[in-house]
Amino acid sequence: MSNRTTVTEFLLLGFSNVRELQILHFVMFLVIYLATLMGNLLIITAVALNHHLHTPMYFFLANLSIVDLGSISVTIPKSMINSLMNTRVISYPGCVTQVFLFIVFIAADLALLTIMAYDRYVAICQPLHYERVMNRRACVQMAASAWITGIVYSALHTGNTFRLPFCQSNVINQFFCEIPQLLKITCSDSDLSEVGLLAFSVFLSLNCFVFIIVSYVQIFKTVLRIPYEQGRGKAFSTCVPHLTVVSLFLSTGFFAYLKPISSSASGLDLMMGVLYSLVPPMMNPIIYSMRNKEIKAALKKPIVWRLFTKN
Repeated sequence: MSNRTTVTEFLLLGFSNVRELQILHFVMFLVIYLATLMGNLLIITAVALNHHLHTPMYFFLANLSIVDLGSISVTIPKSMINSLMNTRVISYPGCVTQVFLFIVFIAADLALLTIMAYDRYVAICQPLHYERVMNRRACVQMAASAWITGIVYSALHTGNTFRLPFCQSNVINQFFCEIPQLLKITCSDSDLSEVGLLAFSVFLSLNCFVFIIVSYVQIFKTVLRIPYEQGRGKAFSTCVPHLTVVSLFLSTGFFAYLKPISSSASGLDLMMGVLYSLVPPMMNPIIYSMRNKEIKAALKKPIVWRLFTKN
């Protein structure tokens, strides 16, 4: 008990102690952040203003873009401010907030990707029932359930983590507050419940992954039975972006969380944090705009760009 101290702040892992490299890190993150903001805001605006995109698939895509905006806004700005101010400090309430919001967005992201796989399955494998199954009310309920699930799941994770006493250190070996790194600095044998919850999280994620894979196996079997090539191409064009986004999200997340966590500051831990927290939100708008003709057509409309160039 003598080693236990009250933690009022944490120290995040910096990218460098050299001032010039800190400024470079700030500029690079600023460019990534602005590009991600612009890409996702363009997707949301295009879906909102184009009546041809008022369909379940694009409704869920707009929600996914909101999730991406939120997840990257939770991690990057604080890291940028720390580099600019030459500090590593994040307050205890700030760390709690960062953990809570990041898990909300990550959980909602996975839920939305799973729902989008179901949407494509119904659209391609059961087209005659699509309007009945994926009606407006059902879509709103599915999206709401994704957000509510993320909030409840995050509250459980966050509360379970920060109820633990921190007696090892207040240094977090990551550029943002991350649960696996926080568990390393809690008192020994006190984090079994959170480890169990993390294992349960991996189990749920694997179930979502299996559901998505099974959905796409059925989709591809149906698409390959379409007699004309143009129909197959259109069906694939709506599936490939989603499947690419799912692969990017799950591969970076699984690799980051399933690899052994080092006992000291690791460049690999830092790079994995950058990979799974920054790359998917930045790449998702690019993937959808490059592979989807309707999105590309909507983005070319002058009204979308006037909203971003006004004043």
